[in-house]
Amino acid sequence: MAGHRTGVEAPQRVTAVHATRLLESGPEEAFNRLTRLASTMLGTPMVALTVVDDVRSFLKGAPDPALLTGPDGTFEVPVEESACQVVIDTGEIVCAPDVRQDPRLRDLPQIHVFGAVSWLGVPVLGPDGLVLGNLCAMDSVVRDWTELHLETLRTLALAASGEIALRLALRAADRHAVEAAELAATLQESLIPSRPPRLTGAVIGARFQPGGSGVEVMGDFYDVVPVLGGFGVVIGDVCGKGAAAARTTAMARSAVRTAAHSETDPAKVLATLNEVLHVWFDGRISFVTALYATFTRPADVPAGSWRVTLASGGHPPAFVRRADGRVEQLAGGGRVLGIAAESVVGCQSVVLGAGDSLVLHTDGITEAHGIGAVEQLDDTGVTDALTRCAPGADADTLAAALVDAANHQTGPTPTDDIGVVVVRIDPSARPAG
Repeated sequence: MAGHRTGVEAPQRVTAVHATRLLESGPEEAFNRLTRLASTMLGTPMVALTVVDDVRSFLKGAPDPALLTGPDGTFEVPVEESACQVVIDTGEIVCAPDVRQDPRLRDLPQIHVFGAVSWLGVPVLGPDGLVLGNLCAMDSVVRDWTELHLETLRTLALAASGEIALRLALRAADRHAVEAAELAATLQESLIPSRPPRLTGAVIGARFQPGGSGVEVMGDFYDVVPVLGGFGVVIGDVCGKGAAAARTTAMARSAVRTAAHSETDPAKVLATLNEVLHVWFDGRISFVTALYATFTRPADVPAGSWRVTLASGGHPPAFVRRADGRVEQLAGGGRVLGIAAESVVGCQSVVLGAGDSLVLHTDGITEAHGIGAVEQLDDTGVTDALTRCAPGADADTLAAALVDAANHQTGPTPTDDIGVVVVRIDPSARPAG
């Protein structure tokens, strides 16, 4: 173990000791068990496991720690008074059959306090090989420490090292999970509007929920864009998750926004998106489903109503929920985008009056099912969930109802992202003109 020699005051070693968070606290049962086992196997009355920084040696394990700890449940001594400093300094096993013959140990206060005549110490290492402390055995008589004694204590010291490494790994995993979730949330906010935009004559409600671990960027997205005489709403589902999906989502949203500024026909907007994605994927097996709807008020619709023109590229069909609570499923259709150079788009038009709502969703809603289950929420479940809402339910209530229905279907372990966007024609808005 000579390669682990770092010295008591070595900054890197001290930093590693503090990172364990084992200082300032008393003995722990996980380490007490190891010392009891060592005491039994070596036949010694006293075994101790300590962690040591540059100032103190903290007791973390003993066969009967209550005999040593104070009122606060801890036991510490200045490092210069303890025998473990020798193990820390050398990074090696220290074997003293008779401490009176060892100038490194014989005058140390803790050797005398414990009445130790013989002493055996083994380094406890961190994951990076730095010495964090020691596992030692001592006796009140001269002992001829055998190779079996050394191997026993060395093995138990490795077990202590493993316990510490596991704790550090779990803490790092928790930290990385939090960081990943925060990063995913930040990136997600740049891909999905942080809150539905305010519109004149309509109100939007949106609910998006990640599936799986929830720490990857979703593949579901939506956007609202201004168009001549009204606005457009797109909802999409990118194949995959994570960074690759985020790049594709950003590309898809940008393509729709750019095309929508100059093109009034939703089918042509999706055709442009298909061309962009086909080049973007460049032969890779991937695709996007999308549904794009424009809301306009041409002269041939009743005052206060909107004409909604929809184009679908392989996306789940939209629903209309009328002001009186009736639910209608629209046609949908088309082919997923990005696979072929030419697009195949399903088109439909519908008129929405005051209090009517257009309900858009991703397949995480209709295909919601529990792990190992076959039954899905399906279109019937969507219809039922929307029908159960009160006739005057607002856009956010309708969106929440679908998400709740999907979560009820999947149970506590949803596997797919889900997204819902509801556009409700504001019944309080004054008719145009």
